[in-house]
Amino acid sequence: MRERLEALKGEAVLVIGRAQSLDELRETKIKYLGKKGELTRVLRGMGSLPPEERPVIGSLANDIRGCLDQMIAEKEKQLEEASLLEQLHKEVIDVTLPGIKPESGTLHPLQLIIEQVEDIFVGMGFEIAEGPEVETDQYNFEALNLPKGHPARDMQDSFYINPEILLRTHTSSVQIRTLIEKEGSVPVRIICPGKVYRRDDDDATHSHQFTQIEGLVVDRGVSMSELNGVLLTLIEKMFGEGTEMRLRPSYFPFTEPSLEVDIFHPEQGWVEILGAGMVHPRVLENTGYNPERYTGFAFGIGVERIAMLKYGIDDIRHFYNNDLRFLRQFKTV
Repeated sequence: MRERLEALKGEAVLVIGRAQSLDELRETKIKYLGKKGELTRVLRGMGSLPPEERPVIGSLANDIRGCLDQMIAEKEKQLEEASLLEQLHKEVIDVTLPGIKPESGTLHPLQLIIEQVEDIFVGMGFEIAEGPEVETDQYNFEALNLPKGHPARDMQDSFYINPEILLRTHTSSVQIRTLIEKEGSVPVRIICPGKVYRRDDDDATHSHQFTQIEGLVVDRGVSMSELNGVLLTLIEKMFGEGTEMRLRPSYFPFTEPSLEVDIFHPEQGWVEILGAGMVHPRVLENTGYNPERYTGFAFGIGVERIAMLKYGIDDIRHFYNNDLRFLRQFKTV
């Protein structure tokens, strides 16, 4: 048995010395020193030895185990150091090489328009109001003089979650929430930017999701001439001084009188950009304001339409495709 142990030791020493990786070394340790390893298999035969030889063989086996353990530990350290040096060599950085300039991002063109409009109206004393995109029928329609069954609801084909909850079709619902929160106090001067949703077929000029900025003023003595002045200020700051604006009669259930606003575009002629009007007396009543004492005006801006005119974009889908070739064009805007 002594010869078998010595032979086993010599074999293990050679295998340990040839190990090229930590995984290979771990397998060697299991093979020779594991619970079911070669050394254990040899020692199982000690029962057949004379009693006086057993201590000698046991001591020899322990010495061999200790020797192999030490050799494995030293080899493991060598392999770990070699692996670290190889990794450091692979990851070496030449500090003399020119740096890689990081690519900076930019605001989305729609966000650029939103922030420009917000700056314009904040400069005129307006506040920015926000509200939920999932809205109740009461705030989205009924308080805006659009009771159930009203034919004008067909103009805003909606995404309903249940009969009383839907994705808002306009940010006018934020105006209603604000008026109710104000509890009849004045003045109210707000704009409400945000996403809105309507069931529509997506094409170059339509989308089921788009962005609106609606505005509202309620106070004593608010007139159509003030609305005209606010809109003209907006248009000249967005499209340049001297931009022509015209107002055309229209119909919206929540304003009376109502109007469409056009601007003259050098290439496209007269182009509709927003709707507006004087707040309907029923809307004031529905939100706790006396229409005999207070008046107001409201307007709604399509952010995509403004961006398409301002930046010469011919397809609304460019705003939502996340094409970096398109978005990079706005780095200098």
